[in-house]
Amino acid sequence: MLKKILKSYDYSLIAVYLILCLFGLIMVYSASWSLAYRQDLPADFFYMRQVKNLVISLICFGLFALFPYRVYQNNKFLMPMMFGSVLLLLLIFAMGHTANNAQSWFRFGAASLQPAEFVKISVIIYLAAIYAKKQKYIDDFNRGVLPPIFFLAVVCFLIAIQPDIGSAFIIFMTGCCIIICSGMRLKTILKLIGLGLGIIIILALIVLILPDDLQKQIISPTRMGRITGFLNPFTDRGNTGHQLVNSFFAIGSGGVFGQGLGQSVQKLGYLPEAHTDFIIAVIAEELGIFGVLVVILGLFFLIFKIILTGLRANNPFGALLCYGIAGLIGIQSFINLGGATGVIPITGVTLPFISYGGSSLMVMSILIGIVANVGMFTNYQRKYGKKETN
Repeated sequence: MLKKILKSYDYSLIAVYLILCLFGLIMVYSASWSLAYRQDLPADFFYMRQVKNLVISLICFGLFALFPYRVYQNNKFLMPMMFGSVLLLLLIFAMGHTANNAQSWFRFGAASLQPAEFVKISVIIYLAAIYAKKQKYIDDFNRGVLPPIFFLAVVCFLIAIQPDIGSAFIIFMTGCCIIICSGMRLKTILKLIGLGLGIIIILALIVLILPDDLQKQIISPTRMGRITGFLNPFTDRGNTGHQLVNSFFAIGSGGVFGQGLGQSVQKLGYLPEAHTDFIIAVIAEELGIFGVLVVILGLFFLIFKIILTGLRANNPFGALLCYGIAGLIGIQSFINLGGATGVIPITGVTLPFISYGGSSLMVMSILIGIVANVGMFTNYQRKYGKKETN
């Protein structure tokens, strides 16, 4: 029995996941030793912390790869998860730690935890479970469509006002991926788009009529600086355009083959967040186009395999889980890479599996573990003719 189960896992998915994590670990060391030195820390300070993050993440991956995913569909699991997520996001305003102008973390001594990262898991599981259960009346606006969207809207609102616009947008777009793949008719989806646009217009009008001081809190100089830094980075390269301009220098100087591993100049105090948000710029500078291709092709392969696992799944819940996870990885990767290359404004999100950060790596590992479990059950049934059980 155990041997058959182990044979049913998709080891190509697991291998690429491990390769990306190990590659990221190497690049975290390369990108962070200079920062550690400037802060009077050991050169391997951030690297060793990421090693610990990776060990914990691998344990999480293993547990979720073995745990039957169908259990998540049970209301005894769904309801506490949903309310627990909202409670965590509310507690962040009372007990959260503020960094980079956002109150988004819980601090436990030297360790920190970002609830918004773990809410990504909750949103994917909840939306996948609810829409899988509502297949018989998926186009009924009141019963089938709106109730799950209310949870999505509450979560995105609580994250956006931390403020963490990047994470809120990623979660919102991931929810949209699940909704589009849920089986709704195009007419129903168009109604949702119309409703969403109407809400956005109303909120914009409300902001316009607010007093000037409240408008400045919502449309802060920091947020506007990200827009102006994106549109005209070289006109204010010492301020709002500083990150993007130095990212351009790093990427441009790498060329085809790069300057060599560890030889980045921009990480020596010129490029902020070199080991987190802008790690792709360091990869480009040190390893050139080939290093960047390793990351992009690895992420593309993971997304492709996850979608394929969803297409092969034997039930709507397993399929929607995979589509949501593929959407999350794809959207977050695009936003990180787009911000570092000037395609879109900088939002401050990590590059999946590569950037420094325990919460992000742990969440991505859990999600890959869930996909591995979905694939295992599907392959087991196909090979041995056994039906899935909860």
